[in-house]
Amino acid sequence: MPPGRSHRYAPVRARGEEGSRAATCVVDVTKAEDLQRLVSTTIDQYGRLDVLVNNASIAPISPLADLDTEGWSAMIDVNLRGMLNGVAAALPVFREQGSGHLVSIVSVAGLYGVSPTMAVYAATKNAVRTVHEGLRTESTDGVVRTTAISPGYIRTDLADSMAEPHIREQTRQAMDAVGIPPSAVARTVAFAVEQPADVEIGEISVRPTVQA
Repeated sequence: MPPGRSHRYAPVRARGEEGSRAATCVVDVTKAEDLQRLVSTTIDQYGRLDVLVNNASIAPISPLADLDTEGWSAMIDVNLRGMLNGVAAALPVFREQGSGHLVSIVSVAGLYGVSPTMAVYAATKNAVRTVHEGLRTESTDGVVRTTAISPGYIRTDLADSMAEPHIREQTRQAMDAVGIPPSAVARTVAFAVEQPADVEIGEISVRPTVQA
């Protein structure tokens, strides 16, 4: 769970209290030890780890000429290093268990031509896709499945991480105008995970029907 967002997970905890088995864990994905703790907590609670979804992402985007080196570093740390920390924490467990599924939420920004202001953000997303493909080629023994899901405009708070007011407002307007709910991505994750063990959904995009 990202720090500062614990209020969002109250319904999850409530469902757990009503009988379903739900647990939460505060995690900073830039810290490898936090991802290790998340995996350990999951195993302690449920006895195994079947799926890890790498979803954390930030987008303090701006023109390269602005030289926002802090923003560049932050995107690399969260978007790419955070995903790698997830791989490092989950992969040994998957191997020991003999099965496991790694899912990463990428972005359509990592698929097509780069829009102005999004060079570094798109680069981190392309890097995540590359790591996924590398892991896939190293995991053809049937133990680990990998899925990279690239969403388009989804109504999330990603714009909150954008420092430039006009870019932040443009993004929010686009999300409000054409964005689809996060549940669309959740259903896509479920679709990939629920396939038989001999079926791997390697890459899939999910975007609003009206998105260009």
